[in-house]
Amino acid sequence: MNGAQWSQKLRQEIAKSVIGQEAVVERLLVALLAGGHVLLEGMPGLAKTLLVRTLGAALGVSFERVQFTPDLLPSDVVGTMVFSPANGAFSPHLGPIFANLVLADEINRAPAKVQSALLEAMQERQVTIGGDTHALPVPFFVMATQNPVEQEGTYALPEAQTDRFLFKLLLDYPTLAEETEMLARWGNLSDLPVPKAVSSGTELLAMRAEVETVHVSDAVRGYILALVRGTRELAAGGESTGNGVGGRWLRHGASPRASLALFQAGRALAWLRGHDYLSPRLVQKIAPDVLRHRIGLTYEAEAADVTADIVVERLLRTTAVPE
Repeated sequence: MNGAQWSQKLRQEIAKSVIGQEAVVERLLVALLAGGHVLLEGMPGLAKTLLVRTLGAALGVSFERVQFTPDLLPSDVVGTMVFSPANGAFSPHLGPIFANLVLADEINRAPAKVQSALLEAMQERQVTIGGDTHALPVPFFVMATQNPVEQEGTYALPEAQTDRFLFKLLLDYPTLAEETEMLARWGNLSDLPVPKAVSSGTELLAMRAEVETVHVSDAVRGYILALVRGTRELAAGGESTGNGVGGRWLRHGASPRASLALFQAGRALAWLRGHDYLSPRLVQKIAPDVLRHRIGLTYEAEAADVTADIVVERLLRTTAVPE
């Protein structure tokens, strides 16, 4: 099965429950193929939770949802040791993190120590409970959602955690045609669709092996490194340029994880679109989703309404593209 066929059957099943958001769905499939985690940001009511839940059902893997709240404890996520009166011993009670696809809903509502409980799981694919290490299922993904506007009862994600997300995806409002179709299709609550499994974790792992065959030339590898290292050069200093974006807008550039993410996600996107090589154009397509959460804006940049996407766009425009 090629990438287009695998993508099509998943997209068709997801479209039964989620109308529109085609670009976001494609990025989610890319993340699955690249083995990366995703942070979804958007206003309430844009079907972030529904999208991830439907993806899990269509993929046919185990799914758990964790509703993050200010009173959540790390043990509520990863699990804890439980005493058994029958044998007088402690045994591990595994938390909801032990699923193939974990939805961390409204992740920015939990304090830092709970968010940090995900660090080992996201990076090492394991958690430690009572001094013992427990491997997580394969495949394993964390897909988190957050609301960009609410400040009451929310906590900023630690930079160490955001860096572990392959993508940060921004969801926008549906078009008039898409919202009209929602009313026509789901105006009656009795007609709500029930997604079914059309793939499996085993099939996904087989697809990953095919992604590994996508060729990446030395020139494209150099282009990826030039983009990522360019963010660090902007953060290192220098005066702002005529378009208002320069070194003083960044506190820090992207880490080496960004280089790996661009490489891995780029190959997955190429395979998904039926290419056997990664082109600079596809790197440019995916760069904003990989970099926007990995660069730190200064207060001066925020005051001037300079966003991470503006900085990335300038970087793409000024970095030499290999032929």
